[in-house]
Amino acid sequence: MRLALIRHGQTDWNLNGLMQGRTDIPLNDTGRAQAEAAAALLDAAEWDVVVSSTLGRARETAELLARRLGLPVAGAYDDLVEQDFGAAEGTLVAEIDARWPGRAFPRKEADEHVGPRGIRALERIADEHAGARVLAVAHGTLIRHVLAEMSGHDARHYPRLDNLSVSEVRRTDAAWQVVTVGGRSFAEVREALDAAADLVRLAG
Repeated sequence: MRLALIRHGQTDWNLNGLMQGRTDIPLNDTGRAQAEAAAALLDAAEWDVVVSSTLGRARETAELLARRLGLPVAGAYDDLVEQDFGAAEGTLVAEIDARWPGRAFPRKEADEHVGPRGIRALERIADEHAGARVLAVAHGTLIRHVLAEMSGHDARHYPRLDNLSVSEVRRTDAAWQVVTVGGRSFAEVREALDAAADLVRLAG
């Protein structure tokens, strides 16, 4: 199965540097324009359906992509929603580390739960859209954790994903593999991931 994980378009909270998480902030006009521009770079002939997380910014991004590409919107999945950042949501990202050292936010969804949750969503999508080539609109932190779960790396070492960036994965013989990360080949990104892991091991 071929599947592309796409980060939703910009919201006002993204623009203003606020931690967003599960808070259901809509796209702004820039986010809508980003979706239109991204659709123009995708080949409709290479994809069959568009799905998304259940949060509004992802659903609207999916609808804009689908309309431009002439593809159906084929579902929204709770397990694709962004990590819940608890008490930190709505806080300036620049102030997060000072307020909560180690990013131990009250009521935060545990980091180790995010990747497996995202994989469950992909498995459900694969079951419900067997053989289809799927565009799945989700969220930056969720996508990084999913990719890390597949590759065995630390999600914190994955690069930040821009709005409407595309990360492709595939499933063969019941195993998921990372193909690209934000438009870059996984082979290229893996060098930096492995180097970061080596530094952690040496420091330990």
